[in-house]
Amino acid sequence: MAQVHRPVRLTFPQTQVREPVVYHLGVDFGVVTSIRRASIEDHFGWMVLELTGEPEQLDAAERYLESLGIEVDPVLGDIVEG
Repeated sequence: MAQVHRPVRLTFPQTQVREPVVYHLGVDFGVVTSIRRASIEDHFGWMVLELTGEPEQLDAAERYLESLGIEVDPVLGDIVEG
C-alpha cells in the first residue's frame, strides 16, 4: 500500500501537554510527523501535524492519541497558511 498524508489538529488536555506523544507516533507506529503549527502551554495545547504513513499506521496512531484523551480532528485546506 502507498503512504498517505493526513493533516490533523491535536488538542491536548493538561495531563498530556508535557508527554512525548509526537515522539511515540514515530517510534511506536512508524508515522512521520511534520509539525505545521502549534501552541503549547502548561495547562493546554494544540498542534497541527501532517502525518505520513500507511493508512493502518495512521489509524493506529490516531487511536493511540485518542486513548490518551487527545482530541484528533481532520484539517481541511492549507495547513501551512492556516
